Order: sequence, then structure tokens, then C-alpha cells
Amino acid sequence: MSVSVRPVRSRRDRATFVDLPVRLHRGTPGFVAPLRMQELETLDPNRNPFFEHARIEAFLAERNGRPVGRVALIDDDLHNRHHDDDLAFFGFFDAADGEVAKALLDTVERRARDLGRSLLRGPANPSMNDSSGLQIDAFDRPPFVMMPWNPPDYPAWVEDHGFAKVKDMYAWLARSEEGIPERFVRLAERARTRSGAVVRELRMDRFDEELATVQRIYTEAWEKNWGQVPYTDAEFAHLAESLKMILDPRIALFLELDGEVVGVCLGLPDLNQVLAKFHGRLIPFGIVPLLRRRAIVDQLRLAILGVLPRWRNRGLELVLIHEVWTRGEVAGYRKAELSWILEDNEPINKGLRALGARTYKTYRMYQKPL
Repeated sequence: MSVSVRPVRSRRDRATFVDLPVRLHRGTPGFVAPLRMQELETLDPNRNPFFEHARIEAFLAERNGRPVGRVALIDDDLHNRHHDDDLAFFGFFDAADGEVAKALLDTVERRARDLGRSLLRGPANPSMNDSSGLQIDAFDRPPFVMMPWNPPDYPAWVEDHGFAKVKDMYAWLARSEEGIPERFVRLAERARTRSGAVVRELRMDRFDEELATVQRIYTEAWEKNWGQVPYTDAEFAHLAESLKMILDPRIALFLELDGEVVGVCLGLPDLNQVLAKFHGRLIPFGIVPLLRRRAIVDQLRLAILGVLPRWRNRGLELVLIHEVWTRGEVAGYRKAELSWILEDNEPINKGLRALGARTYKTYRMYQKPL
């Protein structure tokens, strides 16, 4: 039976779009359903400030009246201005089989051409500040919080459609049981002594002020990163509000020199250890008590690690990594994912290798000329 693709128009369509991954992948090793309420909010122009500078066109694929796939076309003015690009993104890609994948990719490719774009890149859900890339290995390993997952077939289906790799991003894994190499500790301590660096925890009683500092460091430190677009103030405030519920200040660290914050390290408890049990439908205020149960949440994801450009090449990144490792162990975390890191970000990749971490997942961004 043939596959038809139609736009998402109604609230019911949007719910079907959000619920489709559970329909397709529930019970598949490695799959963890995203938090449903957050996915609905992401796609809502009235609640997501991303829509202030971008548009998302969502599509459902159906076969014999049953939903069998989804995709979105994302047209982001801010990205194109910031990078002097002329591209559209695709994202939120899921398909039951290769025929469905082809129909969906045909649709977003046609829409990108209609918009006059010269390139189509993805997946981004909906931007590089969110979950992005197709996982190309370790499919049976569940994703850490705010990271994507896909089945093994997806990369081949995208490549069969004429897309090629444009950039790989690594996820590194470190385990407390393996310890920290002595050489890494010596380098970190030497950098701390020479610089006079002081590391402190995030102050929850000054949350808004602290997150404004994170935004400032993030904007400047990541300015030249491939694909990176600065958060708008509204976007960062929206992100901060969602993170406030799950942040653990013991692994959210600031590095100061002479009282000035010049680096940040933001670890997040791996909420997916909880969500895996609830198929994305956990009531928000039920999260916090579960996060406090060490037996459930003993993993963290290091989502942000950055030092201002003028203070780089002094080993300060090593100081932050050492601090979050040792403080995380004291707090009861036994495993950490450091993700994602661009394949050509050699300073950070080199530091993680010295730590004894290993790359265990690769996420790939694809691109196709139109």
C-alpha cells in the first residue's frame, strides 16, 4: 500500500506526531521516549521562543490511514544570518521502513526548494542547540538526557536519499570505577596553581543571575563553533526554566579568576534513567523525588563545558573536568557522558582522552545540495 504524507494541522495531529516514536519503537533496546509535555511545548509557537526567528512545518506519513512516519522542515532565519548560509534543516525524523523514509525526505526536500534554499541539513530537533544528529553506532545504548536516539536503519535511509556527512559529533563516556589517571590530576592541579583558579557551585538562591552568566559564557565561548547559533534572551530564559527543575548545583560549576567567571561546567542528572520507566508521560512534579533516589539516578551528562577564548590553552578546561568528576563522585554519580563534542574540537577531545574517557557514540549531521 502506498505512503501518503500530509501536514500537521490540528492539535490531534500534533499529539500523533509527538507520540509516533513510542508507537514505532516502544520495547526496542536503547529507546527512551522523550518527555511528552516538553515535545508538545517545543512544537507550540505560543510557548517556544524559537518560533520568533524560525518556522517549523511538521508532516505525518500514513499508510492505509495509520501513522507510520514523521518529519519536520525547519527554516531558521537566525542560523542563516549568523552563518551566512542559505539552508533549511530537517528534524524529528522517524520512519517505519525505507519507503516511508523516502516519502518523508522527498517532502522536506521539496519544501526546502519551494523556500528557495540551496542546502538541506539535519537532523536538528529543531536546532543545533537542541538534540541533533543521527546516531550511527551503539544503538542499544540508551541516550542520556537531552540526547537523541534512532534505530540502525536511519543513517542508510538518509544516505540512500543523497545526503552525505557534513560533521560528526562524539559522545564520551567516563566511569568512576576506572578512576582518574594520575597524569591528568597533575596537569589539572598545575593549571589551578598557576592560574589561581577558584571553582564554585551554582547558587540556586541567585538562579537568574547565575544563568545569565552561563548564557554570557556560552555565547562567547561557542561563538565560532560549527553550526552554533547564540540563544536569544527569550530562548535562554525558556531553557533555564526547564533546567531549574532538574539541575543539581553540586555538578553545575563556575570557574573564577580574580572574582571573574571565565568558565562554566554544567552537568545534568540523567533524567532518562527515570523517563525510561514512564514512556515520556511522567508528571513533572514527580521527577524531583525520583532524582533524589541515588539508586535510580547515578549518571550525569556533562552538557556544557567552556572557557572564554582569552583564557584558553591554560589547562582551565582540565580543572573544570577534574572538579565535576570528583564532586560528582561525592554526590553519588558513577557514570558520566560528555556530549556532544565536535569531531574537530581537538583541545576538548584531547583532554577527555587524557581523562581516560572513551568515545562510545557518534552522532552525524547530514547535508544535501538542492
